[in-house]
Amino acid sequence: MEIVFFVYEFPPYIVGGLGTYAEYVTREFVRMGHDVTLFAMHTKDAPTRDIYKGVEVHRPIVENMNVGLLLPMFIPGEIQHWSESGKKYFGNVFLYNILSASKLVNDLVRSERRKVDMIVSHDWLGSIGGILASRGLNQPFVFHIHSTEQGRTGDGSDTIKRLERLSADYAERVITVSYAMRDHLVSLGYDEKKIRVVYNGIDAERYSPDKVSYEEIMDVRKSLGIGEDEYMILFVGRLTWVKGADTLILAMPEILRRTPRAKLVIVGLGEQEDMLRNEVSRLNLKDNVILKYEFIPEDLRIKYYAAADVCVFPSKYEPFGIVCTEAMSMAKPVVVGARGVSGMREIVVPSGPNQCGFHINPYDPGDIAKFVTALLEDEDLRKRCGENARRRVLEAFTWKIVAENTLRVYDEVVQ
Repeated sequence: MEIVFFVYEFPPYIVGGLGTYAEYVTREFVRMGHDVTLFAMHTKDAPTRDIYKGVEVHRPIVENMNVGLLLPMFIPGEIQHWSESGKKYFGNVFLYNILSASKLVNDLVRSERRKVDMIVSHDWLGSIGGILASRGLNQPFVFHIHSTEQGRTGDGSDTIKRLERLSADYAERVITVSYAMRDHLVSLGYDEKKIRVVYNGIDAERYSPDKVSYEEIMDVRKSLGIGEDEYMILFVGRLTWVKGADTLILAMPEILRRTPRAKLVIVGLGEQEDMLRNEVSRLNLKDNVILKYEFIPEDLRIKYYAAADVCVFPSKYEPFGIVCTEAMSMAKPVVVGARGVSGMREIVVPSGPNQCGFHINPYDPGDIAKFVTALLEDEDLRKRCGENARRRVLEAFTWKIVAENTLRVYDEVVQ
């Protein structure tokens, strides 16, 4: 198939899990013999057109045109009350979509005679371009929903919610990342008959405990100030309310009461940075909580997973949870939020012979502490859960499996 992707994030512009997903799944499509043309947001000195690991990538430049200044003229009401930065952000997304759709329809197809079988958009960020291109070329449209505005923000923008719904209504299929998300979409009134579930995945060869030496693990722990006889608890993710780093910090006093040699490492960026720093100070945890406010490169992130004893992701809203599968692929036991919309509840087996870790109430610091300490106090349990976690990834969450399952949905539409 000739597949066109509209996806906001793509290397070198990576903000979160969506960019990782797009990079790996398109690579698998190419390996399977399909052609992928992808439109992504431009950043810094990235080329406007290149081939990235077999994927043809187009990145229209929008930085010097602040369309957000004009939006209130065309989209009145809510946008009138947005901040200037919010208007600019939405304007950049809007312009990226318009320029991308125009280039596909008028340049690649009309001028270069390119063939297109399928138009695919990911979240609202790429939906405008996908709908316009689908209508302009009269080709089928598939909409991937990785999260919803309601879930990300608790309520959020009516404009973005309407855009998500419009895209799903227009699409011939809607693909989402977990059954929890499917149920969430149905509860919002989305057409259940259109929805298909395809889990995200992980590069299990890259994220392999065999790829990190004992010396590298010790170097990481030393750089963080964690001794060989201490326990390392790891959190990786955006520092925002839904990810739960704040609740994890609140669990640390109880964790330390039972396992005094534990240290928590928090890696990420977000609006909670000052608040987390203040909480660490208020609870007198400076010697036991290490805050790494940075986006660490993938090679180093893999070493952090390898160095950890337990990985904790107490998300309050997590449609899938790529960081969870990364940790599991590194044979680490995981403690995950399992309330509300939680794809991690489906990823992590919490009991029985295939146990990978524990499910917790992400709103309850005591519940987090209970199960983190259960793992820290039992080395055999940690080892068994880690081995099961790695095996579960290999059986269900490789990018090859993700690509095969996604293409089955695409085939439904094309045929």
